[in-house]
Amino acid sequence: MSFSETVVLGALAGFTIYLGLPFGRLQLLSPKARVALAMFSVGVLAFLFVDVLEHGFGIVESAVEDYKDGKGGIGSAIGLTAMLGVGFAAGTAGLAMVERMLRRRTPSMPPAAGGSGEMTVEQAHAFELNVASEARAKALRTGMTIAAAIGLHNFAEGLAIGVSASTGEIGLATVLIIGFALHNATEGFGIIGPLGDVRPTWKWIAVAGLVGGGPTFVGSMVGYNVTSQPLELLFYAVSGGAILYVIGEVWNGMRRYGYRELGLWMLSIGFMVGVITDLVVVYGGA
Repeated sequence: MSFSETVVLGALAGFTIYLGLPFGRLQLLSPKARVALAMFSVGVLAFLFVDVLEHGFGIVESAVEDYKDGKGGIGSAIGLTAMLGVGFAAGTAGLAMVERMLRRRTPSMPPAAGGSGEMTVEQAHAFELNVASEARAKALRTGMTIAAAIGLHNFAEGLAIGVSASTGEIGLATVLIIGFALHNATEGFGIIGPLGDVRPTWKWIAVAGLVGGGPTFVGSMVGYNVTSQPLELLFYAVSGGAILYVIGEVWNGMRRYGYRELGLWMLSIGFMVGVITDLVVVYGGA
């Protein structure tokens, strides 16, 4: 498979993420519908969390086994283990620090003139608009954070496509492209699920799709020309940490709506959808 064909098919695999994103424009007024969609996305994210860490652990375990068999040094095993831990911390604690910095930059309502604790009607209305604006900004930030975390994961998937194509494994590369295309189509729901009743602009959807799906395209180009396990591990580690952070944020946000049983059922369905689409890749590569 040529480089140009790999790039085109890598782009196709990545940008199927746009199939789910337009659903964010629908006005889901029912709290029950918001919980269902958000928790479905959590299920998809939960599968991605398991998937990326499985790949990350595989790279580290391979280095340890090589050291045990005398094929590699202990420095490589220790270095990769440290990279896994640092990358995971960057995805969790690092995102929490960025979120805190963004909250600090958000302007708050000034105190009422004259030092009185009471607000006028105009001030109360302005305060309500400010709270709504902050809630919208936070929802869109969370959605874009999910897109970035998925993008890191998809970059590693793109590496797998590029490497298999460059080594002449055409059958495996083709199945990987088809499997990842199906898989990425479900990831769009993972991005827009936590938005709730916030209706994103078409521009936001376009950017989110580019952030989440574009790395598959870029990764396929890099993987065709460069093979680097440390680079692959780093992206898996950061992605895993970021996905776990986002799962916690979405879960906390949905608790206030109730519908606990419905949410858990939708989480399970989302997880199984992720499993089934991934099994396409496994079956083709077996």
